[in-house]
Amino acid sequence: MATLNFLAVSIGNTRTRVGAFVDNKLVESATLENRRDGDLGEAMEHAFTPLRENKQAVVLMSSVNPAGTQRIEAQIAKHLNRQVLRVERDMPIPIGRQLDREAIVGEDRLLNAAAAYDVLKQACVVVDAGTAITVDFVDGAGTFHGGAIAPGAQLMLDSLHQRAAQLPEVEFDKPTGVMGHNTVEAMRVGVFHGLRGMVRELVERYAEKAGGFPAVIASGGDANLLFREYDLVDRVVPDLTLNGLAVTLRVAMEQEQK
Repeated sequence: MATLNFLAVSIGNTRTRVGAFVDNKLVESATLENRRDGDLGEAMEHAFTPLRENKQAVVLMSSVNPAGTQRIEAQIAKHLNRQVLRVERDMPIPIGRQLDREAIVGEDRLLNAAAAYDVLKQACVVVDAGTAITVDFVDGAGTFHGGAIAPGAQLMLDSLHQRAAQLPEVEFDKPTGVMGHNTVEAMRVGVFHGLRGMVRELVERYAEKAGGFPAVIASGGDANLLFREYDLVDRVVPDLTLNGLAVTLRVAMEQEQK
């Protein structure tokens, strides 16, 4: 197996996740708001510390945020002075795909699928709960079939506040019960149980198509709040996208060595 020493950078819609892999292990990681350039640069410098003496260490980046990519890549160049590689541009994400020809799929979804299948080697559903929530199916041969995209928890709450005059601005959190006895709790109950119910319905429909119940892996910023100790979900893996970057680099290096 190829030995990985690199900085993984995953640019999302509102946040960027960075992580240092040293000898194949994730040893340092952080999540930063995209709008805060100074904090992002400092976090990347801090995350890169274990790799600083390794002159061969590179930066591997993915992005689902075209508007922010160039700015963040400039921050990487400024603070780290290392080569920046991009998935799909410089190396393909190692996951099969059965999609419409014109389909454009977020790199995070493909990386999550690659990471999950690399470990499980079986059919699985990957749930990524962030700004949006995606529920994707990977078959037993390691082929990504796509799935569903819906508004994430905070986006749903923000939309309710913006479109309904009497509904307040609410920060997403796990509700204390199943019946909201005030407006804020009622909104949280609706979003929390609505998203969990949506995921369960989709997993059951995917299982019907697949002819068997797949493993369910959850990731993303809201994964713990939504799915920790939820009987449907087998694992919550906060660093799934970063692990997908590691799988991508490892496969590319192994192919080069053949």
